[in-house]
Amino acid sequence: MKRNFVRGGLVAAALVLGTSLSGGVLAQTLTLGVRAGPDSIDPHWSTLGSQAETLRHVFDTLVGVDENLQLLPALATSWKPIADDVWEFKIREGVKFHDGSELTAEDVKFSIERIPVVTGPMSMTIYTKRVKSVAAPDKYTLHVTTNGPAAGLPNDFIRLFVVPKKIGMDVRNEQFNSGAAAIGTGPYKFVSWEPKGDFVAERFDGYWGDKPAWQKVVRKEIANDAARVAALKSGQVDMVNYVPATDYAALQKDKSVDTFIADSVYILNITPNVKETLPKKAKVDGKEIDANPLRDPKVREAMDLAIDRKTLVRVVLEGLGKPANQLMPVTFFGASKKLPERPYDLNKAKALLAEAGYPKGFELDFACTNNRLPGDAATCEALGQMWARAGLKINAQALNGTVFFPAQQKGEFSMWMSGWGTVTGEASYTYGSLAHSADATTGLGAFNKSGYVNPEVDKLLQAGARELDDTKRRALFEQVSEISMNDRALIPTVIIQTVWAAKKDAITFVPRVDQETLAYLIKPKK
Repeated sequence: MKRNFVRGGLVAAALVLGTSLSGGVLAQTLTLGVRAGPDSIDPHWSTLGSQAETLRHVFDTLVGVDENLQLLPALATSWKPIADDVWEFKIREGVKFHDGSELTAEDVKFSIERIPVVTGPMSMTIYTKRVKSVAAPDKYTLHVTTNGPAAGLPNDFIRLFVVPKKIGMDVRNEQFNSGAAAIGTGPYKFVSWEPKGDFVAERFDGYWGDKPAWQKVVRKEIANDAARVAALKSGQVDMVNYVPATDYAALQKDKSVDTFIADSVYILNITPNVKETLPKKAKVDGKEIDANPLRDPKVREAMDLAIDRKTLVRVVLEGLGKPANQLMPVTFFGASKKLPERPYDLNKAKALLAEAGYPKGFELDFACTNNRLPGDAATCEALGQMWARAGLKINAQALNGTVFFPAQQKGEFSMWMSGWGTVTGEASYTYGSLAHSADATTGLGAFNKSGYVNPEVDKLLQAGARELDDTKRRALFEQVSEISMNDRALIPTVIIQTVWAAKKDAITFVPRVDQETLAYLIKPKK
C-alpha cells in the first residue's frame, strides 16, 4: 500500500517582507480587483472556486495544497490510514480561533458533520461523501471512518474548512454574513462583506502560520474585465486577476505593470442533457419534436467534431489556453494518456448528423456562464457559430453565475457549458462528481444533472475509490476517463490559462494552477 503526502511545516510561497506599496516601512493595505467574490461567508455554502478563494483568508482547511496542488499539512500535521476504512488525522496543537479559543479535534468533527446540514446552491457533500462517521478520541486526534476504503480522503479534505463547534448546528448565512459566526483560524479576521462588492479582512496576529505581510486586505469584486483592468491602471487596486486576453498583449508592453501567467486546472466543458425529455424541446424545421437528439451518440460525436479547438485557443482566447481532450489536465492522477487530441472534422460531423436522422440539423438552447472564467462568454458565442457550420441552430446564451448555477442545478438547461477545475488533483473528484450516475445515498454524481448513466463507469469509479494501491487506482480512473470521454458524457473544449497583473515592481507572486489569488501569499517587493 502506497501513501504519498508531505509532512512538516507549510512551505512559504513568496519572498521576504519588504516595503509596502505606499513606500512605508511595513505593508498596510493590499487592494485586489477580482472577477468574482463569494456568495456567502459561510465556508460550507458552495463549492465554487471564487467562494473558496475568498474564504481561505478567514478559514483554514484540514489539509493544505501548494501552488501545484500537492498536499501539505495545514490544520492536520499528518494523516494515515489505521484500518481499511479508518483514517487518522493529527490536529495541529496551539492553533487559536479568531475569538481566542483553541482549535481541537471536536471542532473538525463538527465541521465535517455540519456540511450535509447546509443547504447551499452547490453542495459541499462531494468532499464528505466517503465519510461514514467521525470520532475525536483525544483533543488532537481525529478518526474518520469511511464507507469502505477511501484512498482519496485527504485530497477531499483540502476543501474542508474548519469552524468552531460552539457556533452550533443551527447557525446559517445571516450570522456568517454579519460576521457573528465568521470565526476561523485563518491568517485574516473577517471585517465586512458587501455582496458583489468589497470583502474586507484584517490580519490575525495570533495566526499559527507565517505572519501575513498585509495588515488589511480589500478584495473588490469587479466583474467587468475592462473595468477591472482600468481600476489597476488608475491606481484604485494594486493587483487584478483574470486579465482578459484582449488586454494581455498591451499590458505586457506597459512599463507600469507586471503580468503573471500560468496554466490552470480549469476546463470549459459542454454538458449535453441526455435525459429522455428535454426541459425545452428541440426543433426541426421550426417545429418542436418530442425526441431528444442528444441521446444519440452520433449526435454528440458530431457536435464534438464540429468544434475547432485550435481556433478557440488562437482566436477566441488569443493564445491563453490549450485544447482539451478530457476533463482534467493530462498530468493529473487518473487522466489518460491514451486519449488522442480531439479532431475537427466538419464533413464527418455533417455526415453523422444525417445518419442520426437530422440531415437539416436541429435547434437547441445552450446556456453558459459569462463571469466564471476568462473567455467563457466568448467561447460560448464561438461554439454557437461553429455548430452553425454543421447545420445546427444553437441558441447560445451567456448568463451570470448567480442565474446560471441555480438553474443548472435544477435541471433547467438542455445543454450547457461551465468551467470545472480538478482542485483535488485526482480523478475521483471530477469524474465521481460529473460522470458517475447521480446517487444521493453515496454522494457520487452530485453534479451529474445530465442524466448520463454508464454502469461500467460507476463500477470503475467505485472500485477506484476503494483501492488503496496508487498504481491500481490510477489504472481504474484512466479507464473511467477513456470510457466517459468516448461516450461524450461531457465534451471538453479548452484548458484556461490565467493572467494576473499588478503595479510594476510592487509585489512578489507565485501563480497557482487553481487560479486562487491569496493575499497572505503575496508579499511586497523589495
